[in-house]
Amino acid sequence: MPMPPWFHAPALVALADAHPTPFYAYHGPTLDAAAAQLRTLRSVDRIFYAQKANGHAQVLARLAGHGLGLECVSAGELAAGDGLDAPLLFTPNFAPRAEYAEAFARGSHVTLDGLHPLARWPELFRGRDVLLRFDLGVGRGHHRHVRTSGGDAKFGLAPEDLPAARDLAAAAGARIVGLHTHSGSGIFDAGTWAEHLDALQPLAEALPDVRIFNLGGGLGVPYGRGHVLDLAAVDAALAQARARAPRAVEVWLEPGRFLVCEAGVLVLRVTQIKDKHGRRFVGVDGGMNALIRPALYGARHPVVSLTRPGAPSAGRVTLVGPCCESADVLARNIALPEVEEGDLLALTHAGAYGFTMASRYNLREVGEVFIPG
Repeated sequence: MPMPPWFHAPALVALADAHPTPFYAYHGPTLDAAAAQLRTLRSVDRIFYAQKANGHAQVLARLAGHGLGLECVSAGELAAGDGLDAPLLFTPNFAPRAEYAEAFARGSHVTLDGLHPLARWPELFRGRDVLLRFDLGVGRGHHRHVRTSGGDAKFGLAPEDLPAARDLAAAAGARIVGLHTHSGSGIFDAGTWAEHLDALQPLAEALPDVRIFNLGGGLGVPYGRGHVLDLAAVDAALAQARARAPRAVEVWLEPGRFLVCEAGVLVLRVTQIKDKHGRRFVGVDGGMNALIRPALYGARHPVVSLTRPGAPSAGRVTLVGPCCESADVLARNIALPEVEEGDLLALTHAGAYGFTMASRYNLREVGEVFIPG
């Protein structure tokens, strides 16, 4: 199983000697490399990092240092950008009124994905520029829980809501300067974002002040299993879409996972081993409380032994955590070397949607460690 380029078992063992497990470790130079990759997209004018993927303060600072803005979905995420030279983009969903007010107070770009704010709080938007988020009807991604358009998705306006949104904005004294769409996460079709650009064009015809198309994020990450997203093809498709567009607009993206996934690992310590009904269970000290993605999305993270790196497989096991839930399974039927109580394991490609989605369920804790270089 290919490991992230920075992965080095002895260094992670040394970290485990200094920090209680379980913990996430993040590697700064890998963040730098991912940011540099995205900055090669010549057809994209501005990139906002979707900090819901990983909100560690040093991760934010590292990415802001590459000129990336911060895409925020809550008041807490807006505040996380304090002290950083990074533009803010607020893209909330069913957030309370006070959070929109705070976003404007912080100078953030603000996106609306429903009619309620304009209809019920018009005074909040008087004299303001806003973006509108639309559900274009097609959801994409690796699991139904990450598809944010189509069907019963709770995000965005329907295209038929555009006249009402335009009228409400005019009545409130707001100006619609941008359109936004996002179809899901874990997308490997390089033409997706060009399709978004094309699909927003008809909506923009009725909105003369529109100068921004935010095409969302969702750039796929292979999780060590190949099938790499071709960024050059993404760029070429966007260039073609921009060339055929009837008006010039700024193109924005808001990736999260792509920037941080390979930069993180979750380090765990083996607690117990159990053989039952012909199956071997290996228990570790962090489970769905530390990483809920396998339970929530059926996500599969490569698992390696830090204590015995490179050792041959001793058979297949199910890796489980200490939470009192049947869904507390981190990996099923995976090959591992021989393991003993106290051994260290790592789940790789864990920099995205790990700690940010973690909980204190069963009053268990998980930590974070940043490796600057």
